[in-house]
Amino acid sequence: MTESSRNILVTSALPYANGSLHLGHLLETIQTDIWVRFQKLKGRHCIYVCADDAHGTAIMLKAEQLGLTPEQQIANIKAEHEQDFNDFLINFDNFHSTHSEENRHYSEEIYRALKKNGHIAEREITQLFDPEKQLFLADRYIKGSCPKCKAPEQYGDNCEACGATYSPTDLINPQSVISGATPVEKSSTHYFFTLPKFTEMLKQWTREGSLQNQIANKLNEWLDSGLQEWDISRDAPYFGFEIPDAPGKYFYVWLDAPIGYMASFQNYCDKTADATFDDYWGKDSGAELYHFIGKDIINFHGLFWPAMLESAGYRKPSAIYVHGFLTVNGKKMSKSRGTYITARNYLDHLDPEYLRYYFAAKLAGGVDDIDLNLEDFIQRVNSDLVGKVVNIASRSAKFITKGNEGMLSAHIADQPLWDQAIKAGQNIAEHYQQREYGKAIREIMALADATNEYFDSQEPWKLAKQEGQQQKVIDVSSLCINLFKVIMTYLQPVLPETAKRAAAFLNAPLEWPTEITPLLDHKINKFKALMTRIDSDKVDKMVEVQKEQLAKEQANAGSATKENDAAANTYEPLGEMIEYDDFAKLDLRVAKITDAQHVKGADKLLQLTLDLGFESRQVFAGIKSAYQPEQLIGKHTVMVANLQPRKMRFGMSEGMVLAAGPGGKDIWLLEPDDGALPGMKIQ
Repeated sequence: MTESSRNILVTSALPYANGSLHLGHLLETIQTDIWVRFQKLKGRHCIYVCADDAHGTAIMLKAEQLGLTPEQQIANIKAEHEQDFNDFLINFDNFHSTHSEENRHYSEEIYRALKKNGHIAEREITQLFDPEKQLFLADRYIKGSCPKCKAPEQYGDNCEACGATYSPTDLINPQSVISGATPVEKSSTHYFFTLPKFTEMLKQWTREGSLQNQIANKLNEWLDSGLQEWDISRDAPYFGFEIPDAPGKYFYVWLDAPIGYMASFQNYCDKTADATFDDYWGKDSGAELYHFIGKDIINFHGLFWPAMLESAGYRKPSAIYVHGFLTVNGKKMSKSRGTYITARNYLDHLDPEYLRYYFAAKLAGGVDDIDLNLEDFIQRVNSDLVGKVVNIASRSAKFITKGNEGMLSAHIADQPLWDQAIKAGQNIAEHYQQREYGKAIREIMALADATNEYFDSQEPWKLAKQEGQQQKVIDVSSLCINLFKVIMTYLQPVLPETAKRAAAFLNAPLEWPTEITPLLDHKINKFKALMTRIDSDKVDKMVEVQKEQLAKEQANAGSATKENDAAANTYEPLGEMIEYDDFAKLDLRVAKITDAQHVKGADKLLQLTLDLGFESRQVFAGIKSAYQPEQLIGKHTVMVANLQPRKMRFGMSEGMVLAAGPGGKDIWLLEPDDGALPGMKIQ
């Protein structure tokens, strides 16, 4: 197959149409956009589609709060999202919405196929219901007093005071967060996708190379432990698509969200003559299909989605590429610290290509988290892009424009150096293909270093003052200009706008065929500044503005609800009070205990091996008086995942599990419900 005959369809996860984009969203779309631009640069037929995820109770309630219809709300957010993505140079071929006729068509078609094939089950379930809003309540819309510690103002799934998990029906004096009414229990018929029927197919598919190894391993843990039927329906009122032949029942947002990829592509096909739907989504399609997603939604994309496609007779993805989360200055994004940075706030202060480059320099093909260290961000961009790459062109150009009227030399002054730069293209291309952008950037910067070292070693500024050395000055500077062309070609997927300016300066396109050719006896244009340094004051201002925006949000929201004094009197005396920001630093995660051992020489400790979803931790816990090791294996618990590791005489303890009780045999590990998955954050 030739490169030009490859047909590739690429998607990134759909941003939720309930608020502004932040830099975490941009991590994914920048990663995807770089990959797509590389494919197109290499001559492959690659189409990139996305959409807003526009359904669900949260959007319905947000619209009501703003005095808008849900349709107005999602239209406003879509326009905002499209502008932000465009300004970050995300080059979608089509950006659509899940609230579209195309998505309604495919959602209904797939549902009917699932039902016809015996993969839809019906049964009655009981939920809490708001009698004033006439709305079934998800856990996050119910508050009451914890059934275990009696702490007030706790949500319907877990207690932030003692860490207990429970059913919302267990809350004491529950209230609807939406209306303040007391919820009542109410039964309703729900529709379920019979996911367990696809267990064997999924076990095979997840091991066929479509997933990174750590993702395949995680999905197979869930497969081995037994899949559950998936509730795909919600009761009215609900903003979404009504289920065919089921009045008052709506598709759960996560059913039609991935179908939104198909809908956006259909919309693209309808607007262009570039592709046909069946050529990309048909069962026997020869096209390639890739999803770029975050590690928090792998169950939907790696289990539910391929199973639905299998039943409905569509092709499955060629691969699902999963990335980690974004942290800022080593911490998860936080509004209170000013590190929860919106896309628009960034754009108001800084060039989008700074962030594109920094993310590229840190991205790899795995699922590790990416840290945006703001000091390192400033230093790396200024050093690499301005101090190295742009510096090559600015230093060399003046000797060509002033000394030779803009004409480059007719030959290559140092053939080995040129050959080194061209040969590097093979590795760099492979790094882009494998999403190892950090490796690609390192090789590109090594070429920039070699070019600057060559320029410095030849000292053209001295040669220019010597009789008879003018041609050598032209030759040296011309080679550096040509090496700059190669470097900018390699950087073009990351820095598309700077590449355009570089092409204008070079008076030549930046193309990447099998082998890049030099510009010989070629006239270039006068050099103009391609990029400026990052001003640290602008970064500081960006952070400060974000904090000010948070303060305004908090002021508009009003003061927090006071605790119930009577309930508070049931507690034992409290210890030292802490600020909310101190509590917010805790990263509480669900962990699965995969192994537990006695600790030789320790009376109270057990050595636990905890699975956090994407890594394993060793923790020593003082719970030996209450648990035998064999009782713990397979249990889920809650741990403090960001506790600084502590060296003990028995070994390194890499976190802390949470437990409650007076001591002795009365110690109880905090255990989340059965629906919790390793690595899930406790909010």
